[in-house]
Amino acid sequence: MMSSVITVRLSEFRDAMQLVDIDNEVWNSTNSPGSLEPVSSEEFLHRNPPGSQFVAIDGERIVGYLGFCTPTAMKSNAHVLDIYIAIHPQWQRRHIGQTLMDRIKLHALALGKRKLSLRVLSSNDQALRFYQTCGFLEQGRLIEEFNVEGTYVDDILLYFPLVPAVSSR
Repeated sequence: MMSSVITVRLSEFRDAMQLVDIDNEVWNSTNSPGSLEPVSSEEFLHRNPPGSQFVAIDGERIVGYLGFCTPTAMKSNAHVLDIYIAIHPQWQRRHIGQTLMDRIKLHALALGKRKLSLRVLSSNDQALRFYQTCGFLEQGRLIEEFNVEGTYVDDILLYFPLVPAVSSR
């Protein structure tokens, strides 16, 4: 049974297996440019160390997460956080994604970040609408970047400005 209270916290070492389970439930050819091979908890933790995601929890069960990292190790790029989000299918459309987005926006501001960025396939209409509802704007498009099951799809680059943009003119 699903409770009505979702709590959000930073990920911990003990969360790895549940996060792997969510990945296995969520990612497929409709939302990912390639098949994801199952990974162990250790592999997941290597790529996603504790504290690099916000997890949404219903009771004792993790029902979604939002991961974040700086795009590169360059100091000149440190003002940006790349994000990625996954909500277990049984918990989608319950405002959990919006809750996680609100949390990362506050967290990024507290860290002094200026911009959130993410990527989404043009064929993933549901995710694209969600991101637009959260205030994300298109900043670029890689035309026919992927061939997914025989169909060419664009890779759309989105961003959310955490502070008003300053004109460079």
